Amino acid sequence: MDDQLRRAAFGDAPETPVWSTLRGGSARDRWLAAVVLGGQGHYAAAATALTALLADRDRVIASLAASTLASHRRQLGGHAAARALDGRALATAPGAGPSDPDGVDAAGARADALLGLAADAIGAGRTGEARLLHGRVEARSWRSEVRRGWVAAEVELAEGRADRAVAPAEAAVAVARDAGAVRHELKSEVVLGTSLVVWGTADGVARGVELLECDLNHITKRDLWSLIWPTALVLLDHDPSGAGNPPVRATEALSCVLRRADPIGRRLALASPWVPTALLRSGEPPNADPRSKFLTD
Repeated sequence: MDDQLRRAAFGDAPETPVWSTLRGGSARDRWLAAVVLGGQGHYAAAATALTALLADRDRVIASLAASTLASHRRQLGGHAAARALDGRALATAPGAGPSDPDGVDAAGARADALLGLAADAIGAGRTGEARLLHGRVEARSWRSEVRRGWVAAEVELAEGRADRAVAPAEAAVAVARDAGAVRHELKSEVVLGTSLVVWGTADGVARGVELLECDLNHITKRDLWSLIWPTALVLLDHDPSGAGNPPVRATEALSCVLRRADPIGRRLALASPWVPTALLRSGEPPNADPRSKFLTD
């Protein structure tokens, strides 16, 4: 079961149904399933599984559960709520233990917590704090390296230096591709495409739009709803009449994600300035800036 779940969470099959694992899997299996469900936008089911794991006796899993739940809260615009969970994750992570190729270990738990806290700081406009936290991360697995690239790019985007966001985003794409991690590769390409279009050079915009349009098709085929709406939202700003009808895709995907969220997640999204809930009301402009704040996983 672990191999199948790892393929879904970190490999070539992110669309895999994992519901049965929630009813009878080990703590580690249930955490992997929750990671998969979050990528698919099933936030309520993921939150139920992760909340139950927060007090697990395995401190690595308890820490990773807190970081993952924080990530899902942050994806719905709840940076403050995520910060408390990321702090708990950092406090829970053990200092040492056996290593794991996907970072499901003490080092990976600590990296996830620090990167989560950095992402929370970006959402609060504290980019200096985010840089300090990012600098404390030791990436000992491909997964930590990829996520470190995402946050590095987001810090630059948040500070208005999109040209400096391109290199860490490119590096994240390369690492994820080498690892065969489809969801992470697609997410990295979304970060890269966003960095390119925000940078704003003619070649960069053309490449970024092409990359995002291609990604939108692949993400949709994989049922990765958590990535569909932010990708479509960036295209809405830069290529509103492009392939795949970005305005409709963004609205449909965000509606789907909010229907699949738990009550806390929905409240956070509706109150957040970073989630474009106005898309759900016809004729109103989106209330979120697609250049930052909602990409970090």
